[in-house]
Amino acid sequence: MAKDWKDRLGVVYSTNPDFQYKKEQGDEDETPGPSKQNLRVYKENKGRKGKTVTLVKGFVGTEDDLKELGRMLKTKCGVGGSVKDSEILIQGEFVDRVKKILSEEGYRVK
Repeated sequence: MAKDWKDRLGVVYSTNPDFQYKKEQGDEDETPGPSKQNLRVYKENKGRKGKTVTLVKGFVGTEDDLKELGRMLKTKCGVGGSVKDSEILIQGEFVDRVKKILSEEGYRVK
């Protein structure tokens, strides 16, 4: 109940005594299997102060599954990274290693 006000963000005031706040439903679909995923892996350093990163894009599914995949890739590469805007960012140039890991897990990689 302490976080109840966060559900009402965007509604300032209602004069209707029977007004019910509508909570957004998580309409995320189930994550398709790895063989049905088309992931793109490439390196990028533009806009990152010269630092090279490996990006994984094209994941379809829930945010939790994306975070879990990112966690697995970071662990197997032994580096840091993050998951933002439906893409996985791995610090460093690990394109070949990430492609190999994803292929071994059953993902289709380009």
